[in-house]
Amino acid sequence: MTEAMTACSEKAVRRHPLWVRLTHWVNTAAFLALLVSGFAILLALPRLFWGETGANDAPAWIVLPLPVNLEQTGWGRNLHFLAAWIFVLNGALYLLIALVSGHLLRRLAPDRDQLRPRHVAADIRAHLHLRGPGAAGRYNVLQKLAYLGVILVLGPVMLLSGLTMSPGVTAAYPELFTLFGGRQSARTIHFLSAALLVGFLLIHIWQVLANGPLDLMRGMITGRSARTELGRANSGEDPR
Repeated sequence: MTEAMTACSEKAVRRHPLWVRLTHWVNTAAFLALLVSGFAILLALPRLFWGETGANDAPAWIVLPLPVNLEQTGWGRNLHFLAAWIFVLNGALYLLIALVSGHLLRRLAPDRDQLRPRHVAADIRAHLHLRGPGAAGRYNVLQKLAYLGVILVLGPVMLLSGLTMSPGVTAAYPELFTLFGGRQSARTIHFLSAALLVGFLLIHIWQVLANGPLDLMRGMITGRSARTELGRANSGEDPR
């Protein structure tokens, strides 16, 4: 019995299927391209308005401390448009497979015990000290809530607000103006959503650091974890 357990413990466990790893890294590249190109576009009008119109010499709701630079807009818009559709289509593929395979509910939906205030507080304290709870097992509740927030809330808001800034799209679907309160309102919401996504990225990196960065990177690149089969069994991890 002991020999069998020892042999089992020497095996690296499967952590992420190929489709998760591919969509993760494609979205990572697309998001970085969106971030760079979005900043270049923002320099043309570093002021945020509410309503339909806005200009550099008009009163703004938020004035960003950035210099006006109109020379970066051309390549910025082209790259932003390309990266946005890669991000959207890749994200839609991930969501479709996650729903069909049951991955979304099985891996990302918080378990009942994880939603208890004491459990949430313990996870927060652990992350503040860069100690990830349950690194060898399921995602912790902070990870799950962050992922679901991006997939189900921020992603759709980013997509719809971005489409509202397109005259061609709003000519066909003027209801988007009603949804966001105008083109400039959509631009402001798009910017704020992007800022939240950057915040998510920073928290994501923080959580990776708190949960064993080398092993997590190995798992997302190779699909295998250095953690043992025995450790996974004890933690209740489901690798699917």
